[in-house]
Amino acid sequence: MAGWSCLVTGAGGFLGQRIVRLLVEEKELQEIRALDKVFKPELREEFSKLQSKTKVIMVEGDILDEQCLKRACQGISVVIHTASVIDVMNILHRETMMNVNLKGTQLLLEACAQASVPIFIYTSTIEVAGPNSYREIIQNGHEEEHLESTWSTPYPHSKKLAEKAVLAANGWALKNGGTLHTCALRPMYIYGEGSIFLYNFIYEALRNNHILTHNGKFSVVNPVYVGNVAWAHILALRALRDAKKAPSVRGQFYYISDDTPHQSYDDLNYTLSKEWGFSLDSRRSLPLFLTYWLAFLLEIVSFLLSPIYTYQPSFNRHTVTLLNSVFTFSYKKAQRDLGYKPLFSWEEAKQKTTEWIGSLVKQHKETLKTKTH
Repeated sequence: MAGWSCLVTGAGGFLGQRIVRLLVEEKELQEIRALDKVFKPELREEFSKLQSKTKVIMVEGDILDEQCLKRACQGISVVIHTASVIDVMNILHRETMMNVNLKGTQLLLEACAQASVPIFIYTSTIEVAGPNSYREIIQNGHEEEHLESTWSTPYPHSKKLAEKAVLAANGWALKNGGTLHTCALRPMYIYGEGSIFLYNFIYEALRNNHILTHNGKFSVVNPVYVGNVAWAHILALRALRDAKKAPSVRGQFYYISDDTPHQSYDDLNYTLSKEWGFSLDSRRSLPLFLTYWLAFLLEIVSFLLSPIYTYQPSFNRHTVTLLNSVFTFSYKKAQRDLGYKPLFSWEEAKQKTTEWIGSLVKQHKETLKTKTH
C-alpha cells in the first residue's frame, strides 16, 4: 500500500495535534488531512512547517456536515477519528453531545464507505467501561471482562454507542468492492501539556493561594500521558495496514495506559504541580457516601427547577463516582496485538507536564503584574 494518506478529525485538539506530529514521520505517507472546526493561528503555523516532511492540508469544517465529510474522505487510506465533545459536568445540551459524538461518528463511517476508505481508528474512552459504582473495585482490568458503563449521562453514553457503531462497521462493504476494517482505543484519563482539565485545576488553585481542591482523593487510577495515547494510534494504524497483524486487530478495542504510577487524581495533580508551590487542601472532606447522596439531592433540585431556572450543580453522582473509584487497566492486549509500549516514560511525561504547569504559573504572575500597574 505505497503512497497512502490519512485523515485526522479533531486534529486541532489536545490529542489530535500530537497524532499529526507523529504521522509526519510515517513511511510513504503522502498526505495528512487535518480536520477540525477551527485551528488556532499558532497551530496553523506549526502544521505549515511540517510540510517539508509530508503534505499537511488543514480543513475547517463540522463533523455534522455530510458534504464536508465526503470531501474530506476522498482519496483517503486511513481515518483516525478523535473529534468529540468531552463534558462530564453535563453543562452542554444532551442533544449536542449525542449529535457530535454519536451522529458525527455515524456520518463519518458512512462517508468512509462511500469514499472507499479501508481503515477507521476510533478514539474511545475509558468511560465506556465505567466506573458504575465507587464501591466496585477494578484493578488491572482487561478487555475480556467486557465491562460496560450503565450511566445515561450524555458523555459516556454517546461515546459507548459511537464505539459500538465503529466496531459493528468492521467488515462493511466499500463502494469500490473493498472492506472496511475498524478498531477502537480506550485511553485512561489523559494528562499532559495542554490538558484542559489540568489547566482548570491549576488556575482554580492559583486563585486559591496555590491550594489544590479535593476532587478525587479516594480514587486509584492509572492516568496516561497524551504522547503515549497518540503513539498508540500510530501503532494501531500500522497494525491495520499490516497483512499479518490486521486480522487480530480488526473489530477490536484496546485499553491504552502506560507506566504512570497508580494513584488518586488528587495525588496526580499534586505530583505534577508541587514544584511550583502547590499543595493539597488539608481540610477534611465529607465521607464519600455523603458526597454521593448530596450530589443526588442537587440533581433533584436541578430537575425541579428546570422549568423555570437552569441550575447547574458543581458535581453530580457520575462525577463523584468517576473521580473516586478504584479503576485501573492493563495495556497487555495492545502490547500483544499492536506492539504497543509507551514512547514516553513516567519521568519524561512528568517533566514535560510540570514544565508546562510552570509556564502557566509564570503567565499568571505576569497577568497579575499587568493588572496592578
